[in-house]
Amino acid sequence: MGLAAVRDMREARVPAGPEAAETLETDVLAGFVLARAAAGLSDRTVSGDVSNLEQVRAWFGRPLWEMRPADADEYFGKVMRAAAQNTRLKRAQALKIWFAFLELRHKAEIYQLTGYVAECPVDEVNRPRGGGRAALRIPPEAGQVDKLFAGWREELATCRKFAPAARNYAAARLMAEVGLRVNEARMLDLDDVRWDLGRFGKLHVRHGKGARGSGPRERMVPLINGADRTLRWFIEDVRGLFGDDFARHGAPLLPSERHAGDGTAARAGAETLRAGLAAAAAMHLPEWDKALTPHVLRHFCASQLYLGGMDLLAIQEALGHAWVATTMGYVHVHATHVEDAWIAGQERAAMRLGGLAL
Repeated sequence: MGLAAVRDMREARVPAGPEAAETLETDVLAGFVLARAAAGLSDRTVSGDVSNLEQVRAWFGRPLWEMRPADADEYFGKVMRAAAQNTRLKRAQALKIWFAFLELRHKAEIYQLTGYVAECPVDEVNRPRGGGRAALRIPPEAGQVDKLFAGWREELATCRKFAPAARNYAAARLMAEVGLRVNEARMLDLDDVRWDLGRFGKLHVRHGKGARGSGPRERMVPLINGADRTLRWFIEDVRGLFGDDFARHGAPLLPSERHAGDGTAARAGAETLRAGLAAAAAMHLPEWDKALTPHVLRHFCASQLYLGGMDLLAIQEALGHAWVATTMGYVHVHATHVEDAWIAGQERAAMRLGGLAL
């Protein structure tokens, strides 16, 4: 019995007509979009991937499955050499995801129709470098944050516009106490404050950041660490000053001083909350020479919860991280915390050895 001839898929074949190849390319792209949506990615993320692919396709001038490593070398080494690092990385990642899709679902079909073998042209040699861990956001120490809020609280008694200043103060307190992101805070409704849940009440965060562009991820955040007192003060003493109906469905927790045409209050903008925090830091914490942003307060919250004895998994749940490794990057310890833990470990080991000697 003779052996069947084995044909190398890399051998050139007579390609189909341009119309058939164009139709296949359109159909495959539509399938790619549907598959990414099925994976739970947000429309914005899928649109970003498609946009990056279209940019490469426009330069290449042919279906991307024809790209080879030498083409990727030229594109990233010449065309994209001066582009921002993040742009280069996103474009390379889009290509890798695209070719993974082609190889999993359409490799044989593409070869049969065009004679090309779909293999990712981005490899370990030409892959744009970068994408490592972001720079550490070391937050202020607890004493410095206490000083900030103490000065800010005194300022409220004499400020010209009490309501918006108090709103910015309350938002910053929530970021420092339970680690809310600025957009999570501004998108809260009054109805999202659930005093009936848990020991302290909870916040229903409906617009949590999803992992890898997967869209909003909801979570319940317990009002621990004094956040319940912050919210009760704001809702009872400040929120009514904005002139909005408390009972209205969708009434924002953190309103803008500007009203819509129907008299309802709009939401405070993220930049407004950021600017309020920055101005307060400049006035009440002048020795802090770095930017004090909402995200730095989120790092501060994680660090203080950890130093207070909360385990990493609980902090992960409170902050809404998909991976505990992300939470670990938010925990920063000051003074001699690490050294004290090491000494305590040595003392426990010595006690165990002493018990064995007896």
